[in-house]
Amino acid sequence: MREPNYWEDWLPKIDHAAGTHRKGALCPKTMIKFLLMANKQGQIRLAKYYEHVDIAKRASLEADIVKSCLSRRKEECSFVEYKDYKLVYRQYAGIYVIVGVNETENELAIFELVHNFVEVLDKYFSRVSELDIMFNLDKVHIILDEMILNGHLVETNKCRILAPLLVLDKMAES
Repeated sequence: MREPNYWEDWLPKIDHAAGTHRKGALCPKTMIKFLLMANKQGQIRLAKYYEHVDIAKRASLEADIVKSCLSRRKEECSFVEYKDYKLVYRQYAGIYVIVGVNETENELAIFELVHNFVEVLDKYFSRVSELDIMFNLDKVHIILDEMILNGHLVETNKCRILAPLLVLDKMAES
C-alpha cells in the first residue's frame, strides 16, 4: 500500500492528450493566443504567440488582424470577433496593442491587462514610445514573460514584474 499524499490525491488527474481530467471536464486551454503591437501604419513591432501558428501563415494573420483593428473608428468597441479569436485592442498614441483570446475569455479583463502592460512599460521606460519598443525588444519580452506564462496571466504587480529587469540593469552597470 502506498503512502498517502494529500496534494496528489486532492489535485485532479489530467490527461493532457485528451484535454480532460478524471471527472471528464475540460482542462483550461490557453486563454491568450497571441499579443501584437503595431504602429498606425500597420507595421508589427512585437509579436508574441502562446499557441502554435505556422510561420508561413503568421504574416497574413497579423496583417488581417491589424487591418481589422486599424480600420475601426474611435467610437467603436475595442472588441472584435475574428475567425476563432476575440480580439481586444487598445490604442496608445501611435501604437496599437492587440490581444487574441479564446471565445470564453473575459474581454474587460484582457482590456485591463493591456492597460497594465502599457503602464509597466511606461514605468520602466518613463513614457514608452515606439522607438523604446523597437530598440529594447528583449526587455519588452522579459516584461511580457513576467506577466503572461503559457497564455495565462500570472502577475499584475508592477514592482514584481520589473524586479528581474532591474536586477539585470544593476548587473550590466557593474
